[in-house]
Amino acid sequence: MGTIASTGSTIVTAKTGRFRRRIALGSIALVVLLVGGGIALFGGLGGDDTPEAVRVAVEDAELPELPDVTPVLASLDSAAPAPDPDVLAARLGPLLQAPGLGAGVSAEVIDVESGDVLLGLDADAPSTPASTAKLLTAVAALTTLDPAQTLPTTVVAGATAGEVVLVGGGDPTLSRTSPSQTYPGAATVADLASQVVAALPAGTKVTRVVVDNSLFTGPLTATGWGPADAPSTYAAPITATAVDGARVSPGSQARSGQPGIDAGAALADALGAPGATVVLGDAPQGAKTLATVQSAPVPRLVEQMLSMSDNVLAEALARQVALARDLPASFEGAARAVVAAVGDAGVGTTGVSLADGSGLSRLDQVPAGVLTEIVAGAADGSLGEASALLSGLPVAGYDGTLFDRGDANTAPGAVRAKTGTLQGVHALAGTVVTRDGRLLAFAVIADQSTGEAAAEAALDDVAATLAACGC
Repeated sequence: MGTIASTGSTIVTAKTGRFRRRIALGSIALVVLLVGGGIALFGGLGGDDTPEAVRVAVEDAELPELPDVTPVLASLDSAAPAPDPDVLAARLGPLLQAPGLGAGVSAEVIDVESGDVLLGLDADAPSTPASTAKLLTAVAALTTLDPAQTLPTTVVAGATAGEVVLVGGGDPTLSRTSPSQTYPGAATVADLASQVVAALPAGTKVTRVVVDNSLFTGPLTATGWGPADAPSTYAAPITATAVDGARVSPGSQARSGQPGIDAGAALADALGAPGATVVLGDAPQGAKTLATVQSAPVPRLVEQMLSMSDNVLAEALARQVALARDLPASFEGAARAVVAAVGDAGVGTTGVSLADGSGLSRLDQVPAGVLTEIVAGAADGSLGEASALLSGLPVAGYDGTLFDRGDANTAPGAVRAKTGTLQGVHALAGTVVTRDGRLLAFAVIADQSTGEAAAEAALDDVAATLAACGC
């Protein structure tokens, strides 16, 4: 093992690393390919069950020449060797001491096939994870909720003829536009309104919209959020009803301080009643349902949450986990539910403490080793449904929160990772394919970083070094 001279922290190599899951590399490749890119299966076309006319048409069809396409994701090699831990420690040690990362650095690298820990630096120490905490919310949602589950938004009849009640089911992706400018596959206010119009007696004029946010309970912001966090460009008060991720307008970055009222106003506009009164309140007991729309399925929501690092969507998903575990749909209940669900999925939770589901709280604590265990478990398939989280990890230099980080030309598709950023906190956790084609899981958390640009550059150097490794 090697020692980082400036801190005295020890880099642990494979011989002293803790045991990890083992699975055949062929299975790993299948999981990564299935969640990393689309696979279309066409049954019967040209086969024995195909009608003769169709068979002839297919066989005689002239297909256009397709241009060469550069793969986005790097390929795995079943014969690729694992990096040598001592060589890896020698190469990464200086990078993990980069001034921009500061003194509070923890890191771990796992060989996914063998489960060996190739490098560990204070990997069991609780650290402020920032948005890499969303990996825990992703695991909790994917392993707790049915993959076909969607989140409903409902309108019921109000107490008077001109009143309707918008009942939030916890879907913040409900869109003012058709289609959504931010969340592909989202339900739309227009659809909701058309159903309401069809259900109301002809000639009914809506004069009042009540917004029922009672599904979610407790404070609207989490302990550990700063006063400027909600509303901001990255977060909003968390309510059971919202439109466009609680944005002030479709496609905007700015978030609203009153998401529920905005949703009610959007419904009023869609009903042709822009002057209707919009208030918060509860739906009458036994009220008639006028309309219901459904969000995209949970795995799609998880993908969007990770790719865009969407705090509002993360909190909404965490509360669905709480509801499924019969806990309050509050910050506290959601945090408890997520930690419990991650543990039930088989991931160690020692050192994990959450105050929210997004990682925005500065009270959140997650060891780097927990993040690598999640990523490795998703990649090797041992976390079951949680493998779907890999498709939400941005590709460095290509999309999501990593679209402008890393060089897509140097190692195309080699790094897929979740970012984490707070003031003084920078983190990166995901998968990397080495130059030889070996799949690794890695996580680096720097919760005493000294500057955003320098810290991000240092993290990118670590990821690039792993990708370039023929060691």
